[in-house]
Amino acid sequence: MLAQDAVDPAEVAAVVATLGLGPSDVVGAHWCDNGPGWMGLLLRDADLVLGVDGARAHLLGASGAHDKVGLAGLHADGSDVQLEVRAFFPGGVGEDPVTGSLNAALAQWLVADGVLPEHYVAAQGTALGRRGRVHVDVVDGTVWVGGHTVVGVTGTVALS
Repeated sequence: MLAQDAVDPAEVAAVVATLGLGPSDVVGAHWCDNGPGWMGLLLRDADLVLGVDGARAHLLGASGAHDKVGLAGLHADGSDVQLEVRAFFPGGVGEDPVTGSLNAALAQWLVADGVLPEHYVAAQGTALGRRGRVHVDVVDGTVWVGGHTVVGVTGTVALS
C-alpha cells in the first residue's frame, strides 16, 4: 500500500470552508494517492457527507483549494454499507458517481488506521440519485476494488 501524508491544516480549512462545512465536521484528513492524488476528508458521519451541497464543489478550484477532494463518512452500525463516499473534481465533471481510484486510496488510509475492516462495502453516487456499491477488500496489503457496472455508452475512437 502507498503511504499517505497528513494535509496541512490551512489547506483543510480552505476546502472545509468552501464546501460549507465547519472545522468540527472533519475527523481526519490525508493526502491519498492511488494514481490520482486526492485530498481525503473523513467527516463525522455519512449523513454529513450526503448533506454537502455538490454545487459548491465547483468553487474549490476558484478558491485555490485542491482540485480532487474525496469525502467519506461512516454509516451507522447495521447498515448494508459501511462508508459513504463522494468525489469532487471542480475542474472537470464536478462530482463523479463512482470512483475506483478514490475508493482504493481511501481504503489504504482507513483500513491501515483501523477505521474500517479489510472487507467492506462503500456507497457512492447517493447524492446524485445513483446507487453505487463499491466492494473493497484488502488482501496481503493489496487493495482490491470491485462491484457491478452498467454500461451507458459504448463505441470506438480512431486516433490519428
